[in-house]
Amino acid sequence: MNLQSAIIVSNLYKLYKKSVSPAVDHISFEIPKSSIFGLLGPNGAGKTTTISMLCGLIKPSEGKITVGDLDIEHDLENIKRIIGVVPQDIALYPTLTAYENLKYIGNMYGLKGADLTAKIHENLKIFGLDNVADKRLETFSGGMKRRINLIAGILHQPQILFLDEPTVGVDVQSRNVITEHLHQLNENGMTIIYTSHLMEEAENLCTDIAIIDAGKIISQGKPKELIKQNNTENLEQLFLKLTGKKLRD
Repeated sequence: MNLQSAIIVSNLYKLYKKSVSPAVDHISFEIPKSSIFGLLGPNGAGKTTTISMLCGLIKPSEGKITVGDLDIEHDLENIKRIIGVVPQDIALYPTLTAYENLKYIGNMYGLKGADLTAKIHENLKIFGLDNVADKRLETFSGGMKRRINLIAGILHQPQILFLDEPTVGVDVQSRNVITEHLHQLNENGMTIIYTSHLMEEAENLCTDIAIIDAGKIISQGKPKELIKQNNTENLEQLFLKLTGKKLRD
Protein backbone atom coordinates (compact mmCIF):
# COMPACT_ATOMS: atom_id res chain seq x y z
CA MET A 1 0.00 0.00 0.00
CA ASN A 2 1.39 3.39 -1.00
CA LEU A 3 0.50 6.05 1.57
CA GLN A 4 2.01 8.99 -0.34
CA SER A 5 0.67 8.57 -3.88
CA ALA A 6 -2.90 8.93 -5.11
CA ILE A 7 -1.97 7.69 -8.59
CA ILE A 8 1.05 5.75 -9.85
CA VAL A 9 1.72 5.57 -13.60
CA SER A 10 4.29 3.05 -14.85
CA ASN A 11 5.59 2.84 -18.42
CA LEU A 12 2.32 4.08 -19.91
CA TYR A 13 2.08 3.81 -23.70
CA LYS A 14 -0.73 4.49 -26.16
CA LEU A 15 -0.59 4.01 -29.92
CA TYR A 16 -3.84 4.68 -31.74
CA LYS A 17 -4.79 2.59 -34.77
CA LYS A 18 -3.44 3.99 -38.04
CA SER A 19 -1.04 6.30 -36.12
CA VAL A 20 2.66 6.19 -36.90
CA SER A 21 3.84 7.68 -33.60
CA PRO A 22 2.40 7.05 -30.12
CA ALA A 23 0.16 9.62 -28.41
CA VAL A 24 1.79 8.68 -25.10
CA ASP A 25 5.28 7.21 -25.15
CA HIS A 26 6.27 5.11 -22.11
CA ILE A 27 5.74 7.71 -19.38
CA SER A 28 6.03 7.13 -15.63
CA PHE A 29 5.10 9.50 -12.80
CA GLU A 30 3.39 9.63 -9.42
CA ILE A 31 0.72 12.04 -8.24
CA PRO A 32 1.05 12.80 -4.49
CA LYS A 33 -2.02 12.45 -2.31
CA SER A 34 -3.79 15.74 -1.53
CA SER A 35 -1.84 17.57 -4.25
CA ILE A 36 -3.04 19.74 -7.12
CA PHE A 37 -1.16 18.12 -9.98
CA GLY A 38 -0.93 19.99 -13.27
CA LEU A 39 -0.40 18.00 -16.46
CA LEU A 40 0.73 20.69 -18.88
CA GLY A 41 1.73 20.60 -22.53
CA PRO A 42 1.17 22.10 -26.00
CA ASN A 43 -1.68 21.02 -28.29
CA GLY A 44 -1.27 17.40 -29.31
CA ALA A 45 1.26 16.66 -26.56
CA GLY A 46 -0.70 13.74 -25.09
CA LYS A 47 -2.46 15.42 -22.14
CA THR A 48 -6.02 14.39 -22.95
CA THR A 49 -4.99 10.85 -23.88
CA THR A 50 -3.13 10.51 -20.58
CA ILE A 51 -6.03 11.87 -18.52
CA SER A 52 -8.47 9.61 -20.43
CA MET A 53 -6.36 6.56 -19.55
CA LEU A 54 -6.10 7.60 -15.88
CA CYS A 55 -9.93 7.89 -15.75
CA GLY A 56 -10.41 4.53 -17.45
CA LEU A 57 -12.09 6.07 -20.51
CA ILE A 58 -9.58 4.52 -22.92
CA LYS A 59 -7.30 1.51 -22.50
CA PRO A 60 -3.50 1.82 -22.61
CA SER A 61 -1.58 -0.13 -25.23
CA GLU A 62 0.99 -0.90 -22.51
CA GLY A 63 1.77 0.06 -18.94
CA LYS A 64 0.17 0.08 -15.52
CA ILE A 65 -2.02 2.61 -13.69
CA THR A 66 -2.80 2.42 -9.98
CA VAL A 67 -5.50 4.77 -8.68
CA GLY A 68 -6.02 4.92 -4.92
CA ASP A 69 -4.22 1.55 -4.53
CA LEU A 70 -6.51 -0.04 -7.12
CA ASP A 71 -5.27 -1.45 -10.43
CA ILE A 72 -7.23 0.19 -13.25
CA GLU A 73 -7.18 -2.97 -15.38
CA HIS A 74 -8.93 -5.07 -12.73
CA ASP A 75 -10.73 -2.59 -10.46
CA LEU A 76 -12.17 0.03 -12.82
CA GLU A 77 -15.70 -0.11 -11.34
CA ASN A 78 -14.37 0.56 -7.84
CA ILE A 79 -12.11 3.33 -9.15
CA LYS A 80 -15.10 5.07 -10.76
CA ARG A 81 -16.66 5.40 -7.29
CA ILE A 82 -13.72 7.39 -5.89
CA ILE A 83 -13.01 9.72 -8.81
CA GLY A 84 -14.78 12.73 -10.28
CA VAL A 85 -14.33 13.87 -13.88
CA VAL A 86 -14.95 17.39 -15.20
CA PRO A 87 -14.40 17.29 -18.98
CA GLN A 88 -13.54 20.31 -21.11
CA ASP A 89 -16.84 19.96 -23.00
CA ILE A 90 -19.98 20.76 -21.01
CA ALA A 91 -21.35 17.29 -20.19
CA LEU A 92 -24.87 18.38 -19.22
CA TYR A 93 -28.37 18.51 -20.70
CA PRO A 94 -29.21 21.98 -22.08
CA THR A 95 -33.00 21.58 -21.86
CA LEU A 96 -32.93 20.55 -18.18
CA THR A 97 -32.64 23.03 -15.32
CA ALA A 98 -29.50 23.31 -13.22
CA TYR A 99 -31.21 21.44 -10.39
CA GLU A 100 -32.54 18.70 -12.70
CA ASN A 101 -29.08 18.16 -14.22
CA LEU A 102 -27.45 17.83 -10.81
CA LYS A 103 -30.20 15.59 -9.44
CA TYR A 104 -29.83 13.26 -12.45
CA ILE A 105 -26.04 13.08 -12.03
CA GLY A 106 -26.33 12.65 -8.26
CA ASN A 107 -28.70 9.70 -8.79
CA MET A 108 -26.09 8.12 -11.08
CA TYR A 109 -23.63 8.18 -8.17
CA GLY A 110 -26.20 6.64 -5.82
CA LEU A 111 -27.12 9.87 -4.03
CA LYS A 112 -30.80 10.26 -3.17
CA GLY A 113 -33.41 12.11 -1.15
CA ALA A 114 -32.77 14.92 1.31
CA ASP A 115 -29.00 14.30 1.32
CA LEU A 116 -28.77 14.87 -2.44
CA THR A 117 -31.05 17.93 -2.32
CA ALA A 118 -28.91 19.47 0.45
CA LYS A 119 -25.68 18.81 -1.48
CA ILE A 120 -27.11 20.37 -4.66
CA HIS A 121 -28.29 23.53 -2.92
CA GLU A 122 -25.07 23.84 -0.90
CA ASN A 123 -22.95 23.72 -4.06
CA LEU A 124 -25.24 26.01 -6.04
CA LYS A 125 -24.90 28.57 -3.23
CA ILE A 126 -21.09 28.24 -3.11
CA PHE A 127 -20.89 28.88 -6.85
CA GLY A 128 -23.40 31.74 -6.87
CA LEU A 129 -26.06 29.82 -8.75
CA ASP A 130 -28.74 29.21 -6.11
CA ASN A 131 -30.95 31.90 -7.68
CA VAL A 132 -30.98 30.11 -11.07
CA ALA A 133 -31.50 26.53 -9.86
CA ASP A 134 -34.79 26.26 -11.78
CA LYS A 135 -33.58 27.85 -15.02
CA ARG A 136 -32.72 25.72 -18.05
CA LEU A 137 -29.04 25.31 -18.79
CA GLU A 138 -29.38 26.60 -22.35
CA THR A 139 -30.09 30.06 -20.90
CA PHE A 140 -26.79 30.12 -18.94
CA SER A 141 -23.62 32.03 -19.82
CA GLY A 142 -20.38 30.15 -20.47
CA GLY A 143 -19.09 30.84 -16.97
CA MET A 144 -22.31 29.60 -15.35
CA LYS A 145 -22.18 26.37 -17.39
CA ARG A 146 -18.55 25.84 -16.33
CA ARG A 147 -19.54 26.18 -12.67
CA ILE A 148 -22.42 23.69 -13.06
CA ASN A 149 -20.06 21.35 -14.92
CA LEU A 150 -17.69 21.47 -11.94
CA ILE A 151 -20.47 20.87 -9.39
CA ALA A 152 -21.50 17.77 -11.38
CA GLY A 153 -17.99 16.35 -10.92
CA ILE A 154 -17.73 16.99 -7.17
CA LEU A 155 -21.30 16.31 -5.99
CA HIS A 156 -20.38 12.79 -4.74
CA GLN A 157 -17.26 14.14 -2.94
CA PRO A 158 -14.64 12.11 -4.83
CA GLN A 159 -11.20 11.38 -3.40
CA ILE A 160 -9.61 12.27 -6.74
CA LEU A 161 -10.86 14.91 -9.19
CA PHE A 162 -9.86 15.17 -12.86
CA LEU A 163 -10.23 18.60 -14.49
CA ASP A 164 -9.62 19.20 -18.19
CA GLU A 165 -9.37 22.96 -18.90
CA PRO A 166 -11.93 23.84 -16.19
CA THR A 167 -11.77 27.62 -16.74
CA VAL A 168 -11.42 27.84 -20.52
CA GLY A 169 -13.45 30.68 -22.02
CA VAL A 170 -14.87 32.03 -18.75
CA ASP A 171 -14.88 35.53 -17.27
CA VAL A 172 -12.46 36.60 -14.53
CA GLN A 173 -15.12 36.37 -11.78
CA SER A 174 -16.10 32.79 -12.68
CA ARG A 175 -12.45 31.77 -12.89
CA ASN A 176 -11.81 33.25 -9.45
CA VAL A 177 -14.76 31.40 -7.87
CA ILE A 178 -13.69 28.11 -9.49
CA THR A 179 -10.02 28.33 -8.47
CA GLU A 180 -10.85 29.47 -4.92
CA HIS A 181 -13.15 26.49 -4.42
CA LEU A 182 -10.60 24.09 -5.91
CA HIS A 183 -8.12 25.32 -3.28
CA GLN A 184 -10.77 24.68 -0.60
CA LEU A 185 -11.47 21.15 -1.86
CA ASN A 186 -7.75 20.45 -1.92
CA GLU A 187 -7.27 21.78 1.63
CA ASN A 188 -9.97 19.31 2.69
CA GLY A 189 -7.88 16.45 1.28
CA MET A 190 -9.06 16.03 -2.32
CA THR A 191 -6.38 15.19 -4.88
CA ILE A 192 -6.85 17.24 -8.06
CA ILE A 193 -5.41 16.47 -11.50
CA TYR A 194 -5.63 19.48 -13.76
CA THR A 195 -4.80 20.34 -17.36
CA SER A 196 -4.69 23.87 -18.76
CA HIS A 197 -3.07 26.19 -21.27
CA LEU A 198 -3.23 29.03 -18.74
CA MET A 199 0.26 29.03 -17.27
CA GLU A 200 -0.31 31.84 -14.77
CA GLU A 201 -3.36 30.03 -13.39
CA ALA A 202 -1.45 26.72 -13.24
CA GLU A 203 1.47 28.36 -11.44
CA ASN A 204 -0.88 29.79 -8.79
CA LEU A 205 -2.97 26.64 -8.44
CA CYS A 206 -0.65 23.64 -8.73
CA THR A 207 1.51 22.13 -5.99
CA ASP A 208 3.13 19.75 -8.50
CA ILE A 209 3.39 19.66 -12.29
CA ALA A 210 4.52 17.48 -15.16
CA ILE A 211 5.17 18.93 -18.61
CA ILE A 212 4.44 16.57 -21.48
CA ASP A 213 5.45 17.04 -25.11
CA ALA A 214 5.31 14.60 -28.04
CA GLY A 215 3.98 11.95 -25.66
CA LYS A 216 6.93 12.15 -23.25
CA ILE A 217 7.31 13.73 -19.82
CA ILE A 218 10.08 16.33 -20.25
CA SER A 219 9.99 17.84 -16.75
CA GLN A 220 8.24 17.24 -13.45
CA GLY A 221 8.36 18.57 -9.90
CA LYS A 222 7.31 21.58 -7.80
CA PRO A 223 6.64 24.65 -10.00
CA LYS A 224 8.81 27.06 -7.99
CA GLU A 225 11.73 24.60 -7.89
CA LEU A 226 11.56 23.92 -11.65
CA ILE A 227 11.35 27.65 -12.44
CA LYS A 228 14.46 28.28 -10.32
CA GLN A 229 16.40 25.29 -11.70
CA ASN A 230 15.83 26.46 -15.28
CA ASN A 231 16.72 30.12 -14.57
CA THR A 232 13.28 31.33 -15.64
CA GLU A 233 11.01 33.87 -13.98
CA ASN A 234 7.67 32.09 -14.17
CA LEU A 235 5.93 28.95 -15.41
CA GLU A 236 5.15 30.41 -18.84
CA GLN A 237 8.84 31.13 -19.46
CA LEU A 238 9.74 27.64 -18.26
CA PHE A 239 7.09 26.08 -20.50
CA LEU A 240 8.35 27.94 -23.60
CA LYS A 241 11.98 27.12 -22.78
CA LEU A 242 11.20 23.38 -22.56
CA THR A 243 8.64 23.02 -25.36
CA GLY A 244 9.85 25.73 -27.76
CA LYS A 245 8.02 28.60 -29.42
CA LYS A 246 6.94 26.77 -32.55
CA LEU A 247 3.16 26.97 -33.11
CA ARG A 248 1.15 23.81 -32.34
CA ASP A 249 -2.12 23.80 -34.26
